[in-house]
Amino acid sequence: MEEKEPIRRVRRTGGDRVAHTDRTFLATTQDLFDQLFVYHPAPWIDRDWALLTGLPLEEVSFQAADRTELFGWFVASSKPAPVLLWCHGNAGNIINRLENLVELHTLGLAVFLFDYRGYGRSHGRPSEDGLYQDALAAYAYLRETRGIDPRQIVLFGRSLGAAVAGDVASRRSAAGLILESAFPSIAALTKSYMWGFPAYWLLAARYNLSERLSNVHIPVLVIHGDRDHIVPIEMGEQVYAAAHSPKAFYRVEGADHNTLYITGGKPYFRRLKQFVEEVTGMRI
Repeated sequence: MEEKEPIRRVRRTGGDRVAHTDRTFLATTQDLFDQLFVYHPAPWIDRDWALLTGLPLEEVSFQAADRTELFGWFVASSKPAPVLLWCHGNAGNIINRLENLVELHTLGLAVFLFDYRGYGRSHGRPSEDGLYQDALAAYAYLRETRGIDPRQIVLFGRSLGAAVAGDVASRRSAAGLILESAFPSIAALTKSYMWGFPAYWLLAARYNLSERLSNVHIPVLVIHGDRDHIVPIEMGEQVYAAAHSPKAFYRVEGADHNTLYITGGKPYFRRLKQFVEEVTGMRI
């Protein structure tokens, strides 16, 4: 008969309790700094946005893997067209992208623009893992609910959303990836603001796009304004360097962080259209 091992009771020492308390305090503090410095959601304003913009805004409610309720708009094209899955930046909500959305619709693209958790009509509280879940859920909506072929999906991320789109590209199939006003990581961005001081230690968010790009093997277009005062163009160049070929870099002369598509004008939208047509093989 086998002898049974005696049950050993593990006693938590005072040092263990202190370490656990320290970790909890650090996590709480980092989350607080994330909410203060990384995420700037705006509350929803209830209007008839379809009527005001003339866009065929189809309201979409869907869930992330953790059952967080999310909201977005699907804008169909008048004819078969590639679909842009748009991951927006860290501020505002999808309402703030309507002017840009009109331009993309005019270009002939179908677009799915959604809000992350805690933004607009989406529930929950933003976090890095949460935003990744939200974008994957948006991708799943296109694939499973609308039945869209991944060869017709182009991932589009702007600013913080570039890291989110890059995460989707590292996990799911798509025709191409557009990274606009992107930064390689939160660490790189904070160092540029804090004269090399590692202020990112205060944050839980990492958004390491460069790391994600090591697992991305689809065509990449990096777009950046040369007068971006929030994410300097050198950051965009680092993102471009981290991407695998085939890749392209499009520099928008005189463009700042939030005026890129406005300053870029028609040449910007022509370049966007060219890339989408090349990677999907569809004319728009």
